[in-house]
Parts: sequence; structure tokens; C-alpha cells
Amino acid sequence: MKKFGYAILIMATWVTSCKLEKKELNKITHSDTDYFPREIVRFEPIDQNPIFEGTNTNSWDRNIRERGFILYDQGKYKMWYTGYNDSISDKRFLGLALSNDGIIWDRYQDGAILADEWVEDMFVLKHEGLYYMFAEGMNDVAKYLVSPDGITWTPKGKLTVLKTDGTPLDEGPYGTPTVWVENGEKYLFYERNDLGVWLAKSEDFITWTNVQDEPILQIGPGEYDEAAVAANQIVKYEDNYYMFYHGSNNPDWAKTGVTALWTSNVAMSKDLIHWVKYPDNPIVDGDHSSNIVVFNGKEYILYTTHDKVWRYDPIHSNSIE
Repeated sequence: MKKFGYAILIMATWVTSCKLEKKELNKITHSDTDYFPREIVRFEPIDQNPIFEGTNTNSWDRNIRERGFILYDQGKYKMWYTGYNDSISDKRFLGLALSNDGIIWDRYQDGAILADEWVEDMFVLKHEGLYYMFAEGMNDVAKYLVSPDGITWTPKGKLTVLKTDGTPLDEGPYGTPTVWVENGEKYLFYERNDLGVWLAKSEDFITWTNVQDEPILQIGPGEYDEAAVAANQIVKYEDNYYMFYHGSNNPDWAKTGVTALWTSNVAMSKDLIHWVKYPDNPIVDGDHSSNIVVFNGKEYILYTTHDKVWRYDPIHSNSIE
């Protein structure tokens, strides 16, 4: 973990609506522990890492890739992941693994649980008794699927995303879909070529309209995410929202043969629109990204899910590292 000091800043007065203006958000520092509680930003890797990876055999999931997603559900940890083996197929397949403790995992079955559909970079939401999966299909275009049990999935088609004036997005990828539902409102966070995170709203999970046509999370100015950002998950902790996102400092990350460092990071918001990045990002060391947290009924566990799955347990000590 990075070292940090104890500079003291005086916060501006809260706006009447309890939503922070962007200029006020920029005044938040690590000394404002109310905004970045240690329970969701301070983690350490466990000795058993990596806890899950591709088989490294000639199976359909010889390799795995971003973004896997984990829920603690019905007393079990459930992991949906993307497996692939280019010597068999260029398709990206959906797999499922289960665990009693979140450390030791068993694949649900030998084969993919959805053999005919390209699925990668998925987000899973349990909502009103159904499982909703928002994922990328071929060419990084977002789509969604529905399941009664998290195993048998029915594809529902591509997501339609509109600009604020009702016109379609410009041609190109729109991926890493992340969804938040609260008080009947549905929110979609998505990226375009990882150059920022946009926010849209929907009434039906299918057609989404931008809240604004500019990103709500920009790249930079920190070196760790100055070239790319993408949201993985939104968590509400007390009265604040936290975006777990990954970033890179290499503008050539998408080029074939280029090795880029991808980091795991956190940002905070009061209204889902204005965000401030945690001053001590990245929250874990090394090339570990596609970060999500799982609440197991007692505490938050952090996982990074590309291209091997690592687990990080919360640091309970009050000591400063």
C-alpha cells in the first residue's frame, strides 16, 4: 500500500440537497476518513493467491479474462467468468464456479454453461428474484441476459444507449456495463474505448438514455489511470456511493503485443454523477484489475478478476502502512 500523510483540509459547506458540487468533491483527501472508510479501501492479498485461473489444459477455459463477477448468494460464493481457448474457438464462453469459503472453488460443470453465446466482461445483479447479467458480446457491445437460477441464461439482446437528445450513440464499442438499481431507478455505467465512464438511466433494462453526454469519470490526472478507465461495480456504503474501477497508464494498451499495467481503484460520489478518486489509488499493488467487492454478511472481501482471480481480505489493524 502507498504511504500517505495527514494533510488537513477544511471541507466546504454541504449543498442543501446533500449532493456535493464537483468543486467540493475535489477537496476530499485521505484524511477525510468518513468518505473513504477503511472497510472498503484497505485490503491485503491472502497467501493462497491466485485462487482461480484457467485450466492451462486444452479445455474450453484454458484461459480466463476480464471481468469475472462474484456474488455471495444463498450461503455460497458464486463466480461467473469468461473462459476461452483460441485453439478450439475464437468465442468467449460463460462459466460458473462455486465456493463455500470464497477461496477454494469448484467449476459447476466441465463445459461452459452457455455454449452458443459470446459472453465476457460480465456484471451480475440479483433483482426481484431474477438474475440479470450485463456483459459484452462480440466487438465490445453491451447486452443483457436473464436467469431464474444463475445457471440457465436467456439472452435478451443488445442494450440500446441514447444520447440526452434521444439520438443513438455514435458507432463504436460501448462496454464493461455496470448496473445500479435504487428506489426503482436503473443506472448504467459504461465505457467507450476505456476513455471514460458514462452514465445512463432506463425504465426497462433495455433502452438507456445518457444523464449527460460527457463522462462522469474521466481518465487521469493520476498516472495510474491516465490512459484508460472502466467501472466494475457500484457499492453504497452508509450515505455514499463507491465505484470500483480499473485503469491503465499505457495509451497503447489495446495494441496487439503491448503489455500494459492495469490497476484497481476506487472513487466516491454523493449523487452518482460527480465523483472524486481515492487519493491513495491504486488500492492493491501490481497488475491486478477488474476489481469488485463481495459482502458476505460480515465484511467486504475484494477480488481482482483478470486474468487470474486474486482475493484480498480487509485489513483490520489500525496501524498505518
